[in-house]
Amino acid sequence: MNRLLLKPLVLGLLAASAAASHADVGRSAEDIINSTCVACHTQEGEKQWSRISHQRKTPEGWLMTIGRMQTMHGLQISDEDRRTVVKYLADRQGLAPSETEGYRYVLERRLNTRESFDSQVFTETCARCHSGARVMLQRRDTDEWEHLAHFHLGQYPSAEYQMLARDRDWFDIVRQQMVPELGQQLPLASEAWTRWMATPAGSVSGQWSVAGHMPGKGDLVATMMVRTTDMSDQYEVELSGRWADGSELNGTGTATLYSGYEWRANLKMDGLSMRQVLQVRDGQLEGRMFNRQDETMGADLVGARIDQAKPQILAVQPAYLKVGSRTELTLVGTGLTGTPTFGKGVRVISSEWVSSQEMRVVVEAKAAQPGVRAVTAGKAGGATLAVYSQIDRVQIVPDYAVARIGANGSSTDKLSARFEAQALSAGADGKSGTADDFVIGMLPATWSVAPFDEVAKEDNDVGFSGQLDPNTGVFITADAGPNPERRMMTNNAGHLIVTGALTDNDQTHTADAELIVTVQRWNNPPIP
Repeated sequence: MNRLLLKPLVLGLLAASAAASHADVGRSAEDIINSTCVACHTQEGEKQWSRISHQRKTPEGWLMTIGRMQTMHGLQISDEDRRTVVKYLADRQGLAPSETEGYRYVLERRLNTRESFDSQVFTETCARCHSGARVMLQRRDTDEWEHLAHFHLGQYPSAEYQMLARDRDWFDIVRQQMVPELGQQLPLASEAWTRWMATPAGSVSGQWSVAGHMPGKGDLVATMMVRTTDMSDQYEVELSGRWADGSELNGTGTATLYSGYEWRANLKMDGLSMRQVLQVRDGQLEGRMFNRQDETMGADLVGARIDQAKPQILAVQPAYLKVGSRTELTLVGTGLTGTPTFGKGVRVISSEWVSSQEMRVVVEAKAAQPGVRAVTAGKAGGATLAVYSQIDRVQIVPDYAVARIGANGSSTDKLSARFEAQALSAGADGKSGTADDFVIGMLPATWSVAPFDEVAKEDNDVGFSGQLDPNTGVFITADAGPNPERRMMTNNAGHLIVTGALTDNDQTHTADAELIVTVQRWNNPPIP
């Protein structure tokens, strides 16, 4: 379909008709909005409403708006009608792919991302209470940004008395500096959105070759079958494959495609409820799949549609090879043919085609020059292999993490922390810690935990906060609630240092990460 750019839209979506009717099968989004929302949002023309028609957002952003109307303004709307309206608004008033770049971490629930923005006023007025990405994933005209500023003070009067506000004229700063800045940086009308709306939406049904990696578990290879249903832009999904340790990976579920590229799927996978947040364009997919109960348990995914994509290599697993060693690599992609090549000094001992999407190759590097090599297989390319002679340093990913206690009768689940040891090698200059260094990859490490400081030691945070798996780097928190065994019966929060150790050439390399174990997160919106 060709997506049509509408006039500007706005905040306050679906404010409340106090008695909305039950969903009628096949009822259009326009009918739902006209019967449910016009009590507060006046009609400004055909398919145009005050506030609603002056903004653009991601599917999660629109869902949050409707949710706020339900909780704060008494909106009554069925689940089915809400899905219909979110789909309608995300399709017609969403964001172009380029407008989400750099901020997809909040959609993909990468919870330990540390934000940084060039604008100090933005950091102190917007990003002090919620993620800055929540703002960056919206588009409004200047008048609508000012409406939003007034809404914040009206809805949250204490905003002026909180940190970074009570020592300055916060509201005047917002109106005079922040609103013009947002209106210029994040305008409602954009060339990117206009171009995207004029781009025909491609089909996503068919078979996909998928590769991925999950911290604490390892690499995965899978095939994803996507089938159309009777509902427009609704799909059945079947995922099947295996992990690097040989265990099977299977899941089934349903998906919706928003804005022509925003893929959202819910799968039941090996007994777990998993969520896929991907962007799908030009026969390619990329994003993250995570556990809905513990969002830190997730895998980065890349994929290509088998019947559409040009031959390519999506991943080499593992993506590293030590000089003087022999190992088996798995190539994942589409249209894999011929004998793969890994650059000078890397010899192919044997190769086995599992399918045109997967190849297993035994390689040897007796005297190869260290560095990152391009990998090819027939006409397929696009992946690299890191060849190294030694590990020069290690860094922990993430270097700062937050985990949360939970369960034990609590209404929230535990939120774990997952660490990986990323090895690096000095480049051609032979000096570690310079711009010439190259990443080897995530290597298996041995893990340990220690108190962060004297207070953590005195409170025995190591003993109370949870358990770190020494082999996987996965930290599982302790139970929620007061602990009678702790001083003053406090809960099982803690402040820890997590250390990963790698041994290479009889030398052990270590690096540390900081871990905060804290209480439950009671407010967990789709965009933090």
